[in-house]
Amino acid sequence: MNKQKLTLIVAANLLVLVALAILAPQLMISPGNPVAAHAELADDCFACHTPFIGSTAEQCIACHAVADIGLKTTKGIAIDKEQKNVAFHQKLVEEDCIACHSEHKGVQPFRPIGRFSHALLEVSVQEQCDSCHSNPPDALHRKIKGNCTQCHSNEAWLPATFEHDKYFRFDRDHDTECATCHINNDYAKYTCYGCHEHSRSKIREEHFEEGIRDYENCTECHRSGDEDEAKRIWRSGGYRSEMQRQPDGRGYNERSYRRREHDD
Repeated sequence: MNKQKLTLIVAANLLVLVALAILAPQLMISPGNPVAAHAELADDCFACHTPFIGSTAEQCIACHAVADIGLKTTKGIAIDKEQKNVAFHQKLVEEDCIACHSEHKGVQPFRPIGRFSHALLEVSVQEQCDSCHSNPPDALHRKIKGNCTQCHSNEAWLPATFEHDKYFRFDRDHDTECATCHINNDYAKYTCYGCHEHSRSKIREEHFEEGIRDYENCTECHRSGDEDEAKRIWRSGGYRSEMQRQPDGRGYNERSYRRREHDD
């Protein structure tokens, strides 16, 4: 067999393969059967794919209108009870379906949630965790509503950045609901006046006797219900004037606040 004939045979085979890939891609290059919802498209690759380009978001949206995801089916029928919270699709910064979804089972199938990134969401939505996620069932989280980012990050649930015992330890006299100390679900701030029947004038007087003029940040010295511990912290120099700790989503930062010389 001469070289010219061999070249023609190879070229003919390549042309046949290319033709089959274009005319019957489901037989030649399919990565696997489609997911159950798209099973009817198993033999119609071009319903979702463009030759030499692939699948684009525009082709997905032609059937799955973003505004209807989680609310209506592709046939326009209202969804009474959506099993998953998928309405966040309306708040994506970019319509890039392929970033999360693969509609073929393939050799190594994956769930869309495994590819999801919170960075795909609008900034205003990234802090509305409870619009998609349910609170963990443990005793602490059952008492908390919202403001998840004060302890957790969007990258991972753990490690959480907040350890309550680092700032105040609970004991039998301080076993109360979160809302007693943290008003309006703002865990960056706290108040001790929810239980302690003190007036600021009385508090000021008692602290002035000890030479303490900045007394608003109670937990700087009072780390528990042990008053003797508070005295030890103050006398050892553990108290730092004009500073207050505040969580910022990554941990606790320190911020200054003004002295209250004339509180009532």
